[in-house]
Amino acid sequence: MAVKVHFLGTGTSQGIPIIGSTHPVCLSENTKDKRLRSSIWVQWDNVDFVVDCGPDFRQQMLKSQCPKIDALLFTHEHADHTAGIDDIRPFAFKVGALAVYGLKRVMDNLSKRFDYIFSDENKYPGAPSVNPSIIDPKKPFTVASKTIVPIVVNHYGLEVLGFRFDSFAYITDMFSMTDAEAEKLVGVETLVVNALRIEPHPSHLHLEAAIAFAQKINAKQTYFTHISHRLGFHDEVQAQLPEGIHLAYDNLSITT
Repeated sequence: MAVKVHFLGTGTSQGIPIIGSTHPVCLSENTKDKRLRSSIWVQWDNVDFVVDCGPDFRQQMLKSQCPKIDALLFTHEHADHTAGIDDIRPFAFKVGALAVYGLKRVMDNLSKRFDYIFSDENKYPGAPSVNPSIIDPKKPFTVASKTIVPIVVNHYGLEVLGFRFDSFAYITDMFSMTDAEAEKLVGVETLVVNALRIEPHPSHLHLEAAIAFAQKINAKQTYFTHISHRLGFHDEVQAQLPEGIHLAYDNLSITT
């Protein structure tokens, strides 16, 4: 079963370029150095998943021409992964309540921040509707006959989910992972994981740690995402990476 992955965004919380920045990477004219907030669209047979919907969600949907969403999966509640939820309206208007999945903590957080979406009381007719489902991080869950495996990672003490779709796995905002969770990645052929910058960081993998993690998992191909301007120019960093490890970039599509 082929899984097609579209990188809707590969940037960190501020994106690249950063507002007002004169950093050389922010001034780069290379389109691969221009990164929206991290998100992917996964096509698995006829089922369409989107992982996270940050502030750039509307722009990403228009650019990718994503026609439908069968389920929206949340890795965690931070704004760069959730702030675009209001823009699910066109999808919700087509299908009714849109299926959304996340940890209970995440759903509770979104219910407070976006109560007009999650509450049925005095529902404004223009607001989108959602059908929330709680993910048990210890168990696989099924959406439209497709089984997804949640993978728990640590992000500055916060439990964040990665997801395995058949032979493809997507992980972002990771600082560390237990050996037990890493076992869930055995047999993955294509791995996506975050690589924030060159220098170590307290809540994200930096480049050296991301390379070490990729080599530990030993997928056939690994792509780095959630990249900041401090990682450097795309082409220069890519030229130094080991074989089988790549920097992802916005609008890249791969099939695994």
